[in-house]
Amino acid sequence: MSHYTFPPLRVTEPNAFGRVAVLLGGTSSEAEVSRDSGRNVLEALRARGVDATAVDGIPALAEALIQRRFDRVFNILHGHKGGGEDGVVQGLMEAFGTPYTGSGVLGSALSMDKVRTKQVWLSLDLPTPRYVRLLSGADSGQAMHAAAKQLGLPVIVKPANEGSSVGITRVFQEADLDAAVELAARYDGELLMEQLIEGDELTVAVLSDVALPSIRIVPKGQWYDYHAKYVAEDTQYLCPGLESEAEAEIGRIALAAFQAAGCKGWGRVDVMRDRNSGKFYLLEVNTAPGMTSHSLVPKAAGQAGIGFEELCWRILETTLPEIAA
Repeated sequence: MSHYTFPPLRVTEPNAFGRVAVLLGGTSSEAEVSRDSGRNVLEALRARGVDATAVDGIPALAEALIQRRFDRVFNILHGHKGGGEDGVVQGLMEAFGTPYTGSGVLGSALSMDKVRTKQVWLSLDLPTPRYVRLLSGADSGQAMHAAAKQLGLPVIVKPANEGSSVGITRVFQEADLDAAVELAARYDGELLMEQLIEGDELTVAVLSDVALPSIRIVPKGQWYDYHAKYVAEDTQYLCPGLESEAEAEIGRIALAAFQAAGCKGWGRVDVMRDRNSGKFYLLEVNTAPGMTSHSLVPKAAGQAGIGFEELCWRILETTLPEIAA
């Protein structure tokens, strides 16, 4: 039985939402995951009578906004460079005065930049792995070897602005650093090397300033990589992922991290728990998490007593104006 208590739905009639664009797809490295998520959201909203229509990508949305075809947007674009998590499409919708789901310009842009998100967290004494920021370029290999010496192996090498485990390498030997740099440098922007925390991989979904039950991820292989996230059927998801005081603590830290990054509405915070010390380390915030059959926010919501259709409805409710007390 769930001990999570949510307020009643703010509206019960689907026409309160008007015409809804489900923004999906786009041109980022996560476009196909976004289309899968968007199909599920579209089906769930329509099942509850919402007048929802799929819109693929930012140019198509811009045209629709010019023509005033929609009253609000359910943004399920993932990633940047044509994805909807970097603040660009949020700025577009703000310019047209169109309500939309998820974080605003600041929270979206900041959370997409893992380096600057970590800088904000550290300024507030929120725990995150030690890291070195590196520019992608001709001397990145040399700088990466120096960074590995500074942090001490093992480390993780990743692009600073990608999601879905794209471009990530776990490095245990110095001989593997060059290949890790080569992979990460295929993506635009800075590179990030951070201390590898060995232990439990957890995630905490946030819905309207409530931290949902944590999920502990147990992949069949050694790591929770792209395959384990979106393809494999043997990844285990234990929810809640922790017990009693530890569960309360990870919820507190995740919610603080989410709010510190300027995020709102809904999202997901990824966390590692060190195997030896039990200490939590914040990794990143996802401001438009996946809503696929493998995705984690729907699993956590289900554990809290919220089915997928209700979850989509509650997320869409966050676009409605606040009612004065």
